[in-house]
This record gives sequence, C-alpha cells and structure tokens, in this order.
Amino acid sequence: MVFLGFGFLMAFLQRYGFSSVAFTFLLAAFALQWATLVQGFLHSLHGGYIHVGVESMINADFCAGAVLISFGAVLGKTGPAQLLLMALLEVVLFGANEFVLLSVLQVRDAGGSMTIHTFGAYFGLVLSRVLYKARLEKSKQRRGSVYHSDLFAMIGTIFLWLFWPSFNSAPTTLGDGQHRTALNTYYSLTASTLSTFALSALVGDNGRLDMVHVQNAALAGGVVVGTASEMLLTPFGALAAGFLAGTVSTLGYKFFTPILESKFKIQDTCGVHNLHGMPGILGALLGVLVTALATHDAYGDGLESVFPLIAQGQRSATSQAVHQLGGLLVTLMFASVGAGLGGLLLKLPFLDSPSDSQCFDDQLYWEVPEEHEDEAHGPLRTEEPDTQA
Repeated sequence: MVFLGFGFLMAFLQRYGFSSVAFTFLLAAFALQWATLVQGFLHSLHGGYIHVGVESMINADFCAGAVLISFGAVLGKTGPAQLLLMALLEVVLFGANEFVLLSVLQVRDAGGSMTIHTFGAYFGLVLSRVLYKARLEKSKQRRGSVYHSDLFAMIGTIFLWLFWPSFNSAPTTLGDGQHRTALNTYYSLTASTLSTFALSALVGDNGRLDMVHVQNAALAGGVVVGTASEMLLTPFGALAAGFLAGTVSTLGYKFFTPILESKFKIQDTCGVHNLHGMPGILGALLGVLVTALATHDAYGDGLESVFPLIAQGQRSATSQAVHQLGGLLVTLMFASVGAGLGGLLLKLPFLDSPSDSQCFDDQLYWEVPEEHEDEAHGPLRTEEPDTQA
C-alpha cells in the first residue's frame, strides 16, 4: 500500500509521474528507517536496545503512510531536499503524537483515523499554507491529468482499496477483533464506493462521472472506520459510515477544494483534506460515539482486548469517550503547530524549491525521454515524406 498504492494514486499529474512514484519510493524508504528509530525510542527501548519485530515494522509503515499523505498536499510544489526534511520532522512529531495518544491518553485507534489520516492530512495542509505560491497559475497547464495518467492513478486506488481491510486490522488483537476490523472496513469501503459514484454523477456535468472522485472518495470508507472498526460498529454502522464518508469526500472535491485555495490560500494538490482530513475527523468522532456506547453485556469477554481500561474498571465508557475526543484535539494541535514551524524551515532558500512557473514538471529533477518532452508541447508533428528522394 505504501509503495505501490500511494505512489500510483499520486501519478495523476500529466507531467509529474516520475516524481510522484519515485519520490514516494524515496520518502517511504527514508521514513521506514527513521520511524523505526523514533518509535523504538518511545515504545520499545529495553536495556539500551530497541527491540524490532513485525509489529514495529508495521507501525513504521503506518508512519510512512502519514508522511505520504502530507506529501500529497504539497505534491509538485516541493523539491526532494524539502521533502526529506519534511519527513525528518514529521516522523518525530508523528511519534510524539502517537506516544501521547496511545500511551498517555490510552485512546483506541487501530486503523489510525487520528494518528495517521488526520495527523498526516492537517500537517500537509498547514505546510501547504506556509509554502503558499502566489503565482501558481503559471504552472496551471501542467496541473491537470491526461487519459493515461488517470488510468495509472486508478491502479493505486484499486490496490489501496483491496488492502485497506488488512491495513486497519494489522495492529488489532488476533481472533474476533481482527476479523471484525477487516469486515467493518470492507463494508465501509463498498458503501463509500457506491456513494462516490452516485454523488459524482449527481454533481457532474450532464450526469457524467469524474475520475478524480472515483480515484479518491471511493477510499474514504477505509479512513472513516479506522478508529471504530475494531469496536462493535456492526455491519449496518460500517455501511452508514462509509456512505457518509464517500458523500462528504465527493462533495469536498467538487465544492470545498476550490474554496480552500481561493479563500484560505491552501493549495491542496491531491485533495488530502477530502480523502484523509474530513473522513479522519469523522472517523475520530465515530470512535467517540461507539466508545460511549460500549457495555460489558455487548462485548462480553472481548471487552478486555478492545477497551482494557473499561474492562478493568479503571474508566467508564463515558470517560474513555472523552479521552478519545481529547486524542483528536491533541492530534490537530501537533499537526498544525508542527507543520507551521516546519514550513518555515522548508522555506530556506538553499533547499531549492521549484519556482512558481516550474511546478508539476518532471524535467526539473529527471532525465525525461524526448518523446515525453514533445507530449508536453502538443502532439508530435509528422513531416511530409520526401517524394523527390
């Protein structure tokens, strides 16, 4: 999901395919290593050594996912040096936020609606605001997609969709909890896919579908059940949550993204606010609701694995729900303050940010084949054959 799904999902830009896929490759490889160390210091330091295993590898992958979500907000407007510095800072903040939520507040967030999606989205959005480019319209002709770039992006979408149930269920307790998480995620994704197609046709010109909606909003169901998927959400609850997330995400792409840019000066290239930001907050609030409704009778022996503090009598369901809400507020604070300060560092001139007229273009960083260069300036002209030869 991290290397293939995110990489190809961002390959929709007509002139930025190399950078989308390859910078995803670079950032994920770097973040995996750095997150293993940062999370190791915070969670698994024993006798002066960091203990690693499959679980630590999965958690580092999750951290890399948050970094790539932020990358989506600044895609095409940042250079590789800026992106590596962003990853260096964000992994530390991610680790600190995760430590506060999971170890101090002891909230439940198996699929990362708060720790991954909300944090990654709002970190990227605030960063995009700090790095605002006033004359980005100079690169406007390269900001769109073409037929084959949208097709490549759909590869990323399908890959993410297929594996999202395992993404959410990987850190959960083996057995019923893990099965429940996978099923809830699956039902939510199917509902968000249906609502995306329906809303896209409803708000589209002449009832036609928009590929941007399908590529992104269809995945919102996986985000919205990240927190609550291991809880007793029920299949109907998962379907309702997915349908709502797909609806909100599609409407966000159609109406809210232009407002973000024109009124708030946030240039969100991939629309991470619609896929990860709003559904992430909805997922956190859904987790608050389902937590408040938790009872010993409903969960039985399974209460210990989902809500250990409630099972042990240390917290009431209401108290745990309040802590869940607190976790959302802490996440938003870490993301916004951290990105605001980090963005100032990313503006340093020696980091070689692309100019307003050079954004969304592979040629700035890559050896681009000549045929591809010609495509940027229109179709190749075919000369008349030399009849006198």
